[in-house]
Amino acid sequence: MLDHLIGPYKEITWIVPFWPVLVIAFAAALPGTWLCKQLALKLGVVDKPDGSVKTHAHPVAYLGGIGILTGFAAGVIASILYVGQTEPSGGHLKLLLGILAGASVACFVGVVDDLLDIKPSKKLLGQVLAAAILLSVGIRPDLNAFLSPFGIEMSGLLETILVIPIVIFFVLGATNSLNLLDGLDGLCAGVTVIITAAMLLLTVHLGTWNSHDIGDPVRLTVSGGLLGAVLGFLPFNRHPAKIFMGDAGSMLLGFVVAAMMILFATRSPRWWMASILVLGLPILDTAVALARRLLNKRPLFVSDRGHIYDQLIDRGMPLKKTVRICYLLSGLYALLGILLTQLRTRYAGVVFLLVIIISAVIVWKKGFLKMEGLRGVVKEKNHE
Repeated sequence: MLDHLIGPYKEITWIVPFWPVLVIAFAAALPGTWLCKQLALKLGVVDKPDGSVKTHAHPVAYLGGIGILTGFAAGVIASILYVGQTEPSGGHLKLLLGILAGASVACFVGVVDDLLDIKPSKKLLGQVLAAAILLSVGIRPDLNAFLSPFGIEMSGLLETILVIPIVIFFVLGATNSLNLLDGLDGLCAGVTVIITAAMLLLTVHLGTWNSHDIGDPVRLTVSGGLLGAVLGFLPFNRHPAKIFMGDAGSMLLGFVVAAMMILFATRSPRWWMASILVLGLPILDTAVALARRLLNKRPLFVSDRGHIYDQLIDRGMPLKKTVRICYLLSGLYALLGILLTQLRTRYAGVVFLLVIIISAVIVWKKGFLKMEGLRGVVKEKNHE
C-alpha cells in the first residue's frame, strides 16, 4: 500500500531549501511569546479562574496568539524572500500574502474578543472576512477535479458560486473547532502541532508527485511556518501554563489549518478527505459538544464542562494524562489521514465513512453525549 509514498517526479530533498521557514518561525515565536506574556501581565490582560469552566488556580496571561502570529509571519516572510528570487511570476507571493493577511485578521478578531468579549455574530463576521481574503487570492477547492471521474463538469460561474459557501464553511468549522478545543494547558497547541506535522508530511509526499508548481511550495511554507510558530509557543503553554493563546491564537490556528485543507482540495477527493481526517479530534470534540447540547436542550453557545477532555477529567483522569490521551487520539486520526492517501479514492471514501461511524458509536457507547454532574456546570457567557 505504501509503494507510492514517494513519487517519481521529485526527490525527497526538494524540501531542503524550505527548512529555514520552520526554524525562523520557531526562533521568532519563542521570544515573541515571552514578550507577549510580559506585556499581558504588565497591562493586566489575564484570564481569571471562575471555579467552574476556568479551573486554573491563578490568573494567567493572555495574548499568546500574537506570539504565534509573530512566528508564523516571520516564517512566511522568510519564504517570500526565497520564493521572490525563484518565482518572478508572483504566484507564490499572492497566495502566501493572502493566507498571512487572513491569519492576521483572524488573530485581530480574536484579540478584540479576548479584550472586549464581543458577540458571536461579530466573531463570525470577522471569520467570514478572513475567508473572503482566501477567495480573493484564488485559494479555493477545485470542484471539477472531484466531479470529473463521474463525467460531470460544471461551468466556471456555477463552480465559483459553490466554492464561496464551501470555503466559508471550512474556515468557520476549523476556526471554531480549535477554539472549542482550547480548554486545557497545552491541549490545543499540542494537537495543532500533531495536525500540522501530519499536513507537512502530506505536503512532502504530494510534492514528490509534482502535483502543483505553485501549490507545493505554498503548502510547505504554510505548514512549516505554522509548525515552527506553535512549537515556539508550546513551552510557555504546557501545564502549568504561563500564557494562554486565547481566541486570538485558536482563531489564528483554525484559519491557517482551514487554508491548508482547502489547498489540499485541488487534485483528488482523497487528499481533501485525508486533511479532514487529520483534523479529526477537534472536529469530533465540536460535534460532541453541539450534539450533546442539542440533545439536552442546552444553549449552543454557552460554555460548559462537557467537552471530551472535560469529561475525561471529571471521570477522574489527571490533567496531564488527559492531554496525553488527546494527543494520542489526534495522532491516530492523523495517521489514518496519511494512510488514506495511499488508497484508491473509492476505497478512501469507504474508510473515511467508517472512521466517522466508528467514532460516533464510541462516543455514544461511552456516554459522552449525556448531560450529568459537572457537565451541566455552565458559565453564563455568550460564546466559548
